[in-house]
Parts: sequence; C-alpha cells; structure tokens
Amino acid sequence: MSILWFRRDLRLDDHPALVAAVADGAPVVPLYVLDDALWPAASANRRSHLARSLAALDDATGGRLVVRRGDPREVVPALAREVGASEVHVSAGHEPAGRRRDRDVAARLAELDVRLVATGSPYAVSPGRVRTGGGTPYQVFTPFRRAWLDHGWRAPAPRPEVTWADVRSDGLPAVPATSADLPEAGEAAALARWREFLDDGLAGYGEARDRADLDGTSMLSVHLKWGEIHARTLLADLAAAQADGAPADDVATFRSELAWREFHADVLHHHPEASSESLRAVVPDDAWADGPDADAAFEAWARGRTGYPFVDAGMRQLLATGWMHNRVRMVVASFLVKDLHLPWQRGAAHFMAHLVDGDVPQNQLNWQWVAGTGRDAAPYFRVFNPVAQGLRFDPDGDYVRRWVPELRALRGKAVHEPWKHRADDAPDDLFAAADRSVEDDDPGPRRDADGSPASGPRHPDPYPAPIVDHAHERRVALDDFHRARGSADPDR
Repeated sequence: MSILWFRRDLRLDDHPALVAAVADGAPVVPLYVLDDALWPAASANRRSHLARSLAALDDATGGRLVVRRGDPREVVPALAREVGASEVHVSAGHEPAGRRRDRDVAARLAELDVRLVATGSPYAVSPGRVRTGGGTPYQVFTPFRRAWLDHGWRAPAPRPEVTWADVRSDGLPAVPATSADLPEAGEAAALARWREFLDDGLAGYGEARDRADLDGTSMLSVHLKWGEIHARTLLADLAAAQADGAPADDVATFRSELAWREFHADVLHHHPEASSESLRAVVPDDAWADGPDADAAFEAWARGRTGYPFVDAGMRQLLATGWMHNRVRMVVASFLVKDLHLPWQRGAAHFMAHLVDGDVPQNQLNWQWVAGTGRDAAPYFRVFNPVAQGLRFDPDGDYVRRWVPELRALRGKAVHEPWKHRADDAPDDLFAAADRSVEDDDPGPRRDADGSPASGPRHPDPYPAPIVDHAHERRVALDDFHRARGSADPDR
C-alpha cells in the first residue's frame, strides 16, 4: 500500500505523483493533512476555497479522501505506520517552508524504512531546473522565458485507474464563513473555466487582459494556486488551440504569463528570503513613512478610500471577491509604495489576508516587481499614474462605477477625475447622492446609470477627496530613489 499526500495538487488528472503511487497496483491512501499551525493563519477566503476543493476531491475519490489534522511531521509517519505503507508519494514542494517540512518528514519516514517519493511539482518546469549556460539561475525574465520554452515539459499525464484504500478520516473541514463572492472550487470547476476561456477568451487575450472593465482574463490563478489544474494541461491545450487556428500572438501572451509564474517560483527557490525581504534596496531607509499618519493612509488604501477611483475600485473588488484584476494589482501596489511611501511588505500582507489565489511566490515577487526591489523588477522610477491608468484600462469608467457606487452618477471617463466635477454650490451633490439608497428605509435594488442592477458594494459616505497629490508624491519617490544613489535627478 502507498500514500498519496495531496498538497497543492488537488486533482486527479495530469498528476504524475498519482501515476507513481499506483505503479505497483496496490491500493492508494489519498491523504490531506490539515495543519493546525497553518489553517487558522490562512485567510477566510483561502480556507473557504480549500475546504470546498477538498470536498470536491473527496467526491472524486468516492468519499475516500483521508483528512488528518495535525503537524505533517507527525501525521504522515503515523499514517504510514498505521496502514503499512512502503512509500509516500507527493508533488515536490518548492516554497521555503514546504522544503523544510518535506526534509523533516522524509527523515522521520526513513526511520520507519518508508520512502518519501517526489514526482512532478506545481510547475511545468520545476524551480531550479532552468539555468544559464554557466549553471547559474536567471536574473532576468526574458532570457529565462526563452530557456524555459527551450527546456520544454512533459506531456500531461493521463488519469490512471486507482483503487482507493478505505481508511479512517478526521472528516472534511467546515467551510468558513466569508463575505466575499468566491469562485467555484475543485478540479471540475477549473477544467470548465479553462474550456470556457479557450472557446471565448483566448482570441483577443493579448489586448483584453489589461482591460479592467472587460472579462478578459482566464480567472485561473486560484485553480493554479491549489493545483486543481496544472500548467502542463494549459500549455498542451494552448499548443492544440494554436494548431487549430487560435491567434499565435494571443497564445504566446498567455504562455508568457505562465512563464512569469514559473520565473517567480524559480526566484523564490533560489532566494527564499524574498518572501519577506527586498532582494535589493532602492531608496534610503528613512524614505518609508511610519507613524499614525502612515497608518491612516494605509487604512484608507485598504478600505478603498484614497480618493483615486481606479485604486479604490481595485481595493473594493479585493474585499468583495477575494480577487483583483492583475492590471489593477500593479496600480494599487504602485500607489501604496510610491504615492504613500509604505513598504511593499505591508501591501503584500494585506493581499495575502484577502486573496483567494494568494500564493507566496506570485504575491511577494509581484509586489517586489512593482516596488523595484526584485529580480528583473520594474525600475523604481516607474510610477503608475492612477488617473492615466484608469483612463487607459477603464476608458468608459464601467469598472470604477461597478465598485465605487458613490460615483455612479458620473458618466463616462469623468468618473476617473471626480474632483473636476465637484462643486460646492451644485444643486445635486453627486458624491453624497449618487447612492442615496444606502440610507433609505426601503431602498430596493440599486441601479447603475443605465438602469441595470448594481453589483458593487454599498458605501454610505460621500466619496473622499484624494488623500495625496500624485504629482508631488511621484517627485518625492524619485528624489528618494536618486538620493539612494547619491546622484542628482537629471529631470530636475
């Protein structure tokens, strides 16, 4: 008998570790360890998705999923001894904490003459395998992507026939309550979303993916995070779609997004400290704001009350859905680091507290990209203009009006600069009255400007004025950048 220890691979299709586990034809124990040290610390959104994904996996195994609670260092060896397993099969872990855990588990299993067998990983190419000709890790994304493409990857593994062992379980975890509107969980939901995207979203993806007002992204990040679908499956289907006539540029763009995911995992593999520390300093230590004013600014950012509509829409989307459009993630991150002068770690922690797709290498390294502190990061002097970004990627203002109901009375692109349309002597105060229904005794359904039902959150307060002047804060950020280098700003 063998054990298949599920972690970030909650599926049965394209699962090399499962194929290895059934190789000898013996029954397989499908195990998930609910680590009491990690479960309470995870956000309610991620715990909700995980609980629902485990329920789906339990159904797929005929109700045989074994959930055991406790420290994996104790639970896995104990179960191996209980069922007489000779091997425990896993998909390799590459995050710092996961690697330490697996070393400890492997050592304890060895004392029982049981092997921990790692086959495959959550990535098309396991972190650490793509290296330069000199054998060193890549520091820059573009050459990494070329080498990653040249390296290639295995074809998806077909689902094998499995005899699941009947072993006692502690029971599936309850689904935590959350106010966020979360996506469906599980392998079937992931595959359905992927098929929908291939049919309706791949063509035109290269342009639509940046438009916050459009349904132009795959929405697969959460499914990839939990391994409900594997990148190999996506890459194989992309190749097939291109052979069937899908636009080559759109296929290449989507493939490149997967390469970024693998690059960030590779960076963290080689630099585990990147989960909490900047890989390089870009401004002096005294450039970072602290104290009560900084805390108040952070709170305004976290609540979506900065006075910059595109930023606020993104932050409210995060609170309402546990997800945020990727273009908007870059804009709100830039605003925190370069307009509010707060360290990226504060923003990354807030994201991890809410994102249903919260994934350490992707979250932390994307924040470091915006902050200019990571590998192949955006230069620190690249500062996103929150108004210009909104006008470009939400040109009609539909995204802002969806998530910032106070501004629904403003039509078109005017919603991105509400301060230009605010008049103290206006007969109808747009900012207090645009969503009067929040204070009505019997408000009824809210409506957008076109009469359709409103989908964003209610907010009873008038919309705030901008909490900072972007042009001024941009100059402060650039001055700090040049001060760190002991050079004058050539643009001054």
